[in-house]
Amino acid sequence: MRDEATAFVPGHITGFFSTHPHEDPTKAGSRGAGLTLTDGVTVTVEPAPESTVVLDGDRLEIDPVTTVLETLDVTARVEAESALPLGSGFGVSGAMTLGTALAANAVFERTLSTNELVTIAHGAEVQAGTGLGDVVAQAHGGIPIRLEPGGPHENVLDAIPARARVEYVSFGELSTADVLSGETDQLTVAGREALSRVVEEPTLPSFIYASRLFARETGLLTDQVREGIEAVAGVGGQASMAMLGETVFAFGTGLSDAGYDPSVCSTHPAGAVLQ
Repeated sequence: MRDEATAFVPGHITGFFSTHPHEDPTKAGSRGAGLTLTDGVTVTVEPAPESTVVLDGDRLEIDPVTTVLETLDVTARVEAESALPLGSGFGVSGAMTLGTALAANAVFERTLSTNELVTIAHGAEVQAGTGLGDVVAQAHGGIPIRLEPGGPHENVLDAIPARARVEYVSFGELSTADVLSGETDQLTVAGREALSRVVEEPTLPSFIYASRLFARETGLLTDQVREGIEAVAGVGGQASMAMLGETVFAFGTGLSDAGYDPSVCSTHPAGAVLQ
């Protein structure tokens, strides 16, 4: 057993998705596409008499993180740091869950493979209702296209072969669990159409156009997000909404040009990794 281990997991912005439930949470999930970000979550795990989860100094109850620890049959202190806000469409819960799996496996010498750990983390997120595809995307990195739902043994991944500067502004939180527990038929139809568009033309302009259309057709756009997207379009840029959060993201300098003071990062070239 080691004293501690640390993992870095990139943030993830989902542009669009369709939901695919299954009684087995490791086979349930979503299809869709998104961006992994150089802004991410650093997760440190160390053995402890009882399990606790801390994010940026605040002790929290994050169910999928607890589930991962229980699945690995360990008790630990999980301490995470991130510049990304929780509940705003950046996959922070997924990042903490996957980071916990990777770091706990190393600390407690569980000798599980990457796919096994990703499967555990993905299943924990699905069970908690906090995400359907973030973990698989964050394990992959880049600009992943999720062609099939489920964990890595079920999921088929492709990607857009590009890198980009990403700007984002977050206005607040949206509940992933509330959206996913509601009526999702219209969401799934729009997500399938968006995926078909990007598979046919796997480029950044195609991705952000499909994402913006998805946000409008599903009725998920809030007033502030709509205003941000329109402001970026007004200066010749392209922007969309992060799923699921009250967050606008744009490529290049779209939000800066529109007069916002955005956070700036870039797409992450690789997936989650032990440090």
